[in-house]
This record gives sequence, C-alpha cells and structure tokens, in this order.
Amino acid sequence: MATGPAIELVTDVPPLSSRAADGNKGIYGRILVVAGSRGMTGAAILSASAALRGGAGLVRVAVPSGSMPIVASGNPCYMTVALPEDAEGRIAAAAIAPLLAQAEGNDVIAVGPGLGQSDDVTAVVSALVSQTLKSMVLDADGLNAVRHHPERLRNRAAPLVLTPHPGEFARLIGSDIATVQADREALATRFASENGLILVLKGHQTLVTDGRRLYRNTTGNPGMATGGTGDVLTGLIAALLGQKLEPFAAAQRGVFWHGRAGDLARDDLGEVCLIAADLLTYLPRALK
Repeated sequence: MATGPAIELVTDVPPLSSRAADGNKGIYGRILVVAGSRGMTGAAILSASAALRGGAGLVRVAVPSGSMPIVASGNPCYMTVALPEDAEGRIAAAAIAPLLAQAEGNDVIAVGPGLGQSDDVTAVVSALVSQTLKSMVLDADGLNAVRHHPERLRNRAAPLVLTPHPGEFARLIGSDIATVQADREALATRFASENGLILVLKGHQTLVTDGRRLYRNTTGNPGMATGGTGDVLTGLIAALLGQKLEPFAAAQRGVFWHGRAGDLARDDLGEVCLIAADLLTYLPRALK
C-alpha cells in the first residue's frame, strides 16, 4: 500500500463572497476554454456554459474551425475562437501560435474536454502547459495528451488543477484502476505533492488535494455517472479560479457545488434520467 505525506483534512466549504456593487465583468475572470472536436462539440458547450454559470465575467471557447458554428449556437453568452483543424476535425498543431496569443488576454485556461487524441493535440496541450503563465484546469483529453510525459506538469509557475477520473489518473502514474481505487487518498496526495499541483480525483467521494490538504467530497450521486458531467466541472472550477479563489479552494468548492447541483437535479428528476446539461440548470440553486 502506498504512503503519502501527513495532510490536513479539510471539511468546511465556505460560500462565495458577495459581489461589490460597482463590480464589472472584467474583474470576475476571463476564461479561455480550449475544447471540442468533430463529434464532440457538446463537451465545449457544456464546459464553457458551466464557466458562465460559475460566475465568470467573460468566456471564450477556442474550437476547431469546422466545429465553431455548432459551438457558437450552443450558448449566446460566450465568445468563440476558430482554430486550425486537421482532417478529422481535431485541433491542429498550427493552432499553437494563435492559442498562445489568446491566452495572454485571459486569466484562466480550461483545456481538454472533447479534444480527441492525436500528435497535434498533444503538441497543442504541451505548449499551453509549458508556455503560458496562466492558471489552468486540465481535464479529459488534455490529460491524455500528457500521460506519456507527466513531468511536464511538475511545479508549473502558475496554478494547475488536474481533474482525472480513476482511469485517467492510473495512466498518469503508470498504474491501473484497481490499484488507484484501493489507495485513492495516498496516491492522490503523493502525486499532488510531488508535482506541485491541485489534484481532483473524481469518483464516489471525489478527492481534492494539494499534497498538504485533503478534501473528501460529500455531494453527488450515481445519476451523475453520465457523459459530460466532468466537462461541467472543468468549466466551473475555471470560473472560480477566475474569481481569484485560492486554487485549492476553487477546486474544493467547484467539486462541492457540482455535486450539489447533481443532488438537486436528482431530487427533481431522479437518478436514471439525469444528464449533464441538467447540472447547468441546477448550478444557480446550488451556489445560491
């Protein structure tokens, strides 16, 4: 059994502070969501919409050019950026330069939902991780893109939040799901400590850790075991980072409110019928 560092167990989840009467959209976070590909435009829509519901001031969604009309029609409240794409409708390596330029005008970058997997996607994600000094949430295919070179995640100059499910985490540490599930807390805290990042290990009682602190989530239900709910979490955590929450607190509160929205949806709709888009409907009640 793995052993991890001594950690502080965190249980309190404070509410968000009230907004200033003279606040404006520029101070509540500019979020760049890098997501989507042909056939997976919904991931980009869900993630960007969750960033809006989470309180972000401005949200831009960067997607392959062929997917942009679909993503743009998914929500009128975010902006879209068209990127070069490959023959399969995934982001091409030629997108690196325009994405790095876009990153400069934003506070937080959320990377991964629905990107698909290719050498070009790997190059794009690696460039964003290593060449930007912005807070980042890395999920889904963003994690798959760095699984062979996890050292690229280590001690990044700006905050980094990873949100893997057990399979993605197992690939990052060169293990298997059974091993991860048998020793979740120790493996999660060790990985976060060794790499200087925030790890959100999803699943029943999702864990949030920075290697020194550990939060074990108490919200959520089996109805959330459906495609797209992780994309919502990615956008929500990015929004909270954009509102200048300390990274561990942003991840912790995002996980709690994400699960709380799922519980509210379950209470009204039942577990079997719950879908990821329902979380967007119930997030306002969860945060309120």
